Amino acid sequence: MTDVTIVGLGQMGVALADLMLKAGRTVTLWNRSAEKAAALVKRGAKLAVTPAEAIAASPLTLFIVFDHAAADAILASPGAAPALHGRLIINLGTGSPEDARSAASFVEAHGGRYLDGAIQAAPSQMGQPDTPILVSGQQAVFAEAEAALKILGGNIVYLGERIEAAAAADLATLSYVYGAYAGFLHGARIAETVGIDVAVYGRLVNVMSPSFGAFFEHESKAIQSDDFTVTESPLRISIPAVARIQQISASLGLNTELPRMMNGWLRQAQRAGLADQELAALIKILRTPTSAPRKMETV
Repeated sequence: MTDVTIVGLGQMGVALADLMLKAGRTVTLWNRSAEKAAALVKRGAKLAVTPAEAIAASPLTLFIVFDHAAADAILASPGAAPALHGRLIINLGTGSPEDARSAASFVEAHGGRYLDGAIQAAPSQMGQPDTPILVSGQQAVFAEAEAALKILGGNIVYLGERIEAAAAADLATLSYVYGAYAGFLHGARIAETVGIDVAVYGRLVNVMSPSFGAFFEHESKAIQSDDFTVTESPLRISIPAVARIQQISASLGLNTELPRMMNGWLRQAQRAGLADQELAALIKILRTPTSAPRKMETV
């Protein structure tokens, strides 16, 4: 027996195996392309021939494959399902809340225990005190896995017993990441079009990012409390600001989809009488009957 099995040896899987070996854990590996394990095997890791052998080799198995479909295919391979009995499986790959519920049901139906997780860092950022890893599932099972997870990252965020919570939180934060990146790219187009050094623009974004992260956290508290009394930024000052972004983008011949969308939200908020509330009140425009907050289903 080894301490931990890692299924999937992409860049992230290799990083996780490296951290486990450095921490003195014994490690079993499985990957469709066995040659990816060669360097780790030289350092003492064991290479399993089949997924079933890999799962049976350790009390804890970490899945870090492309998506839940890939994980499902591995679990459907010969002998893999029976090997789940008495084992703890943590899927750290990307997936939907429904994927998490389905995986938990499958693993538990075969006598195993399951946690769903999401890594919110690049492979080179793993193993740091602030590396964030989201986890959800039964609290007793999380307590069993916590020490091993802390080898991978110091900022373990346990989101409770709803198995789908980690996947949902991952999608929420990725929405922020891609939305912010869309804004970053639009800003880069403004900068390069008017002759500003885009590298300088990038440095400015880097410098201002921590303060805006703190601002977004402040706004989240207003949304959570549903109290939109102005405390930092009244919505009214963003209305002309975004309108100017749309106007300058149009005058420069740039794509205006992003500022036009944000401008539309702000104009709706203005018409709804929200201009003298905190900027976070813009969430009210997005709270349509089809997108209103609801309780997530449990397994």
